[in-house]
Amino acid sequence: MRSTRTPSRRAARAAAAGAAALVLAACGGESRDNGSDTRARPAPSAASAAPDAKHNAADVAFAQGMIPHHEQAVEMARLASGRAASDEVEKLAGQIEKAQAPEIETLDGWLGAWGEERMPGGMDHEAHEGHGMSGMMDAGQMKRLESASGKAFDTAFLELMIEHHEGAVTMARTQQKQGEYGPARKMAAAIVTSQSEEITRMKDLLGR
Repeated sequence: MRSTRTPSRRAARAAAAGAAALVLAACGGESRDNGSDTRARPAPSAASAAPDAKHNAADVAFAQGMIPHHEQAVEMARLASGRAASDEVEKLAGQIEKAQAPEIETLDGWLGAWGEERMPGGMDHEAHEGHGMSGMMDAGQMKRLESASGKAFDTAFLELMIEHHEGAVTMARTQQKQGEYGPARKMAAAIVTSQSEEITRMKDLLGR
């Protein structure tokens, strides 16, 4: 009799254990499905929830001002192809375009994240009077550059771009002092460093 009861009891115990395991598994799955298990869905970090956190009016002004400033520098740089006499001037122009075009996209992205618009007026120097748009070329200066070629272009390009870079450095230093948004302050520091070096290089090319 013992030999027949023992397997039966063992089978019953195994069945009961299996049923209990299924119940626990079902409860666990239901908990995750209905969202009661908070560990299954961690809350987003502060950085991902608020990518535009900790910016101020100076950050907005920096982005709004630097976009048209960079756009004009890129426009000036593109004029060098086919006009410049010096390979050094053409190479410098290419480097300016390569550095500043991506920064325009970054600045645009920040304004979008902050719910801010671009500054109206585009690259029109007169439209930016009173906005701290230091170093922007007016229509006459741009016309002079467009009309020049050879050594005359090189001289005009270097003289105007030095002025343009000096304006950008001034704007970037203001951002370093007054801005709060970390990436914008980092960009400003890079602008001060790179464009100050380019100013020195351009003055050397002019023989100053």
